[in-house]
Amino acid sequence: MPGRAQTANMSIPALQSEVVAGDLQNPWGLAFLPGGRFLITERGGSLRIVEADGRLRPPIAKLPTIAVGGQGGLLDVLVDSDFANNRSLYFCFSEPAANGRANSTALARATLSADERQLDNVRIIFSQKPKVVSAAHFGCRIVEGRTPGTDGKPDGKLFLTLGDRYSQKDDAQTLNNHQGKVVRIHKDGTVPTDNPFVKTAGALPEIWSYGHRNLQGATLSPNGSLWTHEHGPQGGDEINLTQAGVNHGWPVITYGENYGGGAIGEGITQKTGMAQPLHHWVPSIAPSGMAFVTSERYGKAFQGNLLVGSLKFGYLNRIELTQPYGEKAGKVARESRLLDKAGRVRDVRQGPDGLIYVLTEGASGKLIRLLPGGAAQR
Repeated sequence: MPGRAQTANMSIPALQSEVVAGDLQNPWGLAFLPGGRFLITERGGSLRIVEADGRLRPPIAKLPTIAVGGQGGLLDVLVDSDFANNRSLYFCFSEPAANGRANSTALARATLSADERQLDNVRIIFSQKPKVVSAAHFGCRIVEGRTPGTDGKPDGKLFLTLGDRYSQKDDAQTLNNHQGKVVRIHKDGTVPTDNPFVKTAGALPEIWSYGHRNLQGATLSPNGSLWTHEHGPQGGDEINLTQAGVNHGWPVITYGENYGGGAIGEGITQKTGMAQPLHHWVPSIAPSGMAFVTSERYGKAFQGNLLVGSLKFGYLNRIELTQPYGEKAGKVARESRLLDKAGRVRDVRQGPDGLIYVLTEGASGKLIRLLPGGAAQR
């Protein structure tokens, strides 16, 4: 049964860390611009460029209105794979209703101006329905899809993770809303004809998978498979191979329990027709950010590893897999801690230079780069 692996008490390949930039205000999402530069979101509503030398530029202008509060704000960001030609980027955020306190997760496309001071042609290409009054569980990780068997060629589609909004958890099991779902759309916001529920009566056609709680990590494996992780309630954080049409079970099955104790629903962990996680944590580590290591920069020991940030315990979780990339994903062989006590890790990415970059959140958040060699981080 997929489940927990013990954190290994073993030698960790030597790494050293360096702070690329500090004084970030609750950074949430990280992307890479040409020339060794970075694009970072701050949850309070700022989109910032960090130069290669670590210099932090003023916020980029002309973002849409953002509902900042609780877990909401400006969240993930993605630079288009053809940015060199189209200067396009995507960002997701908590979008306020026209009137009232309700909100939901939205995905926007824009172009970065030539002087990089503002966004142009901002357009909302997806908006989660329905909007509800809640400041929690927005999800909001963006992944650009790839065509299998094409050496990583982008397929023109985007995945977006959506939380259950906390108060609407039962909606995660129904297909007439976007709560607790992963959706898949074209870059212009239209729906791919091969989405799994396009021909299902009463289902929203954008839906890719369902039965999720609050997904704050998503990445593609090197073979193009979508992997996600999500927060459990009190225990039961999950890693999932997120495939078309799959029901991941929340809130019917879970390895967690209600805050303060007590079973959720029937208190069961398995049910026919509902997928088991590839891995789960009890107690919770509060995962955020997720990346596969494909780079040769750290040696063979790291290749194929999955990295997941821990908000709760303030470290980067290194996960070694028995069979990392196949559709029938391998089990977790062992886990170990990197950057222990670095702070609440909000995002982790592998950069174009093959190095790993980590965002820690807070009023003085940091962008950290991991380098091979030096003293081991534990």
